[in-house]
Amino acid sequence: MNVLAIDTSNQILGVAVSSNGAIKAEYTANVKRNHSIGLMPAIDYVMNQAGLSPDQLDRIAVAKGPGSYTGVRIGLATAKTMAWTLQIPIVAISSLALLAHNARYAKMMVSPFFDARRGLVYTGLYEYQQGHLQELTEDQNILMEQWLEDLKQRAQPVLFLSQDLDKHQELIQEKLGDYAHFPYAVDNLPRPGVLALLAADYQESHVHELTPNYIRLVEAEANWLKEQEKNV
Repeated sequence: MNVLAIDTSNQILGVAVSSNGAIKAEYTANVKRNHSIGLMPAIDYVMNQAGLSPDQLDRIAVAKGPGSYTGVRIGLATAKTMAWTLQIPIVAISSLALLAHNARYAKMMVSPFFDARRGLVYTGLYEYQQGHLQELTEDQNILMEQWLEDLKQRAQPVLFLSQDLDKHQELIQEKLGDYAHFPYAVDNLPRPGVLALLAADYQESHVHELTPNYIRLVEAEANWLKEQEKNV
């Protein structure tokens, strides 16, 4: 099975191709650029490196968020268009779950997170049990201080994964002390190759029903709803 994986849900632009359970080509860029410009050239690059043409793809895998609203939309729109055009299945995976897979050897709870500004983060709690990643809490948008208080009540070690770790590490250590653990820097970045390999383990989505996992409303939409409530 040949899989094309796409992740533009956060600052990382990641594209990969796997074939029969092996990563054939992988591209990752960790720079603040417009994913709408870089995505298609990245797809073309990994497809050429893997020696595949679009009609040889069997499945598309995409990170569906949470994360950057624009980034999530770009990745999902591209993945859905390709899946529909090629008439192949599409698989959508939580961006937080994808990052949590970097800690598959950790013998503790895992909290991947993305900074959501104003003290908020997108996060969830995961744990590997018998070789499989288990979701202990739903992905959510929450104040980091509140999240850390919730974790403190569990009184268990937690491994934190995030490309935004430097923005919150001091607070994490202050609140959790010895319960807080941090990975090697490379494990803070989601891998598109892992996304491609996971495609075989996740249920397919209906291409027309697949929607971004924003978790919270886009700010413009939230403001619009507030205005509608005032006018009722």
